[in-house]
Amino acid sequence: MAIADTPDDQAPDEASARVLCDTALVAAAAPTEAAVAWKLAESGRQLDANVVRLTPGRHVAPHAEPDLDVLLLVVSGGGVLGGRDGDEAQPLAPGALAWLPHGSTRSITAGGDGLAYLTVHRRRDGMRIGRAR
Repeated sequence: MAIADTPDDQAPDEASARVLCDTALVAAAAPTEAAVAWKLAESGRQLDANVVRLTPGRHVAPHAEPDLDVLLLVVSGGGVLGGRDGDEAQPLAPGALAWLPHGSTRSITAGGDGLAYLTVHRRRDGMRIGRAR
């Protein structure tokens, strides 16, 4: 199954449910360092979603997201989910579903086989250029 994309500037005629991609195929493609391998690009969407691939040992540094809850689903590989200093790291394996509540500190480190995961959260408004009010 291939990835089905709708360009950002081309909305479907009407809202319709459809398969967007096969996450196993996206995760299996040759990774480069740390990269977004797929992203939801449908116009008019209320959600953002990404498949992220980390090569073995790569990590997402500890950070806190102040505004958005995030769901993280491990697609392939493994690693660990870290939290605040003193929190116990939690293992990540295929099928693991993690909730990252807004305001929480989190980090992600890929294991020896690398790590691919899907994230889903409410869409952020894009930056806009305009006059100051």
